[in-house]
Amino acid sequence: MVPGFERDRLGPYQIERLLGRGAMGAVVLGHDTDTRAKAAIKTLSLSHEFSGDDLNEARQRFFREADAARRLHHPDIVVVYDAGEDDGVAYIAMEYIAGHDLQRHTHVSQWLPLPAIVHIGRRVAHALAHAHSQGVVHRDIKPANVMIDLAAGVVKVTDFGIARITDACRTRTGMLLGTPSYMSPEQLSGQLVDGRADLYSLGVMLFQLLTGVLPHRAESMATLMHAIVNDVVPDVRTLRPEVPPALAQALARALAKPPGARYADGLQLAQALDAVAALWPDHPLTPPDEAAPAVATPGVDAFASTVKLSRPEPGHNSGL
Repeated sequence: MVPGFERDRLGPYQIERLLGRGAMGAVVLGHDTDTRAKAAIKTLSLSHEFSGDDLNEARQRFFREADAARRLHHPDIVVVYDAGEDDGVAYIAMEYIAGHDLQRHTHVSQWLPLPAIVHIGRRVAHALAHAHSQGVVHRDIKPANVMIDLAAGVVKVTDFGIARITDACRTRTGMLLGTPSYMSPEQLSGQLVDGRADLYSLGVMLFQLLTGVLPHRAESMATLMHAIVNDVVPDVRTLRPEVPPALAQALARALAKPPGARYADGLQLAQALDAVAALWPDHPLTPPDEAAPAVATPGVDAFASTVKLSRPEPGHNSGL
């Protein structure tokens, strides 16, 4: 038996070790016993968490998630291989990423240089543009759900764990899904959301990576939610003066309160970030076919951080 996990096999996968555990399940490393290919396997013990009609709904939602994620084919989105259910444990097998997530880079001792943040942001925006074109909204963009490997030039959006097809007949208003600090005003208000909610969340994530703080902070959940819905986000340059004006303008638009005031889609935001990233065309996170002659790189200062890691092995795609 694998330490920390109650079984040594799920469907065709032999379990090797526990990667992480959350409130409703675990992520384990396994390999296909036929192909030997490694996979990160997200699990959810449905029968332990739900019963009756709720169990049926949870099972349907879980497999809708897998079907949606399998439709996404983009170099900066983690590949979903398959999904199944084994003795009451539902699982999704996905590409194993031997990097780490961005959460550590909100910590004061592990900041990223400004060019890296911009290049990561543009690649996440392009990934979201692809997902939105397939009718999939992530709903939980945050540092813990973006994996990177700087040495290998890897950026991967992971855990479409609460992504759902943007189909009105499958969406119930009032459902609060996601991480509140990164959620858009309309999502917090229980309204129907589209891809522009993800663009807001990406704006929050980039703001935090650039400044070390979230755009809105409060002592209570009620106060935080009120601020996200009503208070204007400060100009990022008040906290990080060397941020290029074009980047500050892109963030301000992504973080606009009304969805209609934001970029119309992920591609528009991606193109705005592409223009900023062109300041550093030879950065390691630039795909080889986009490289251009080097230009002078503006100076970059360190920034503070307020978020702590909590997962047992944050160096892999172990989020839930």
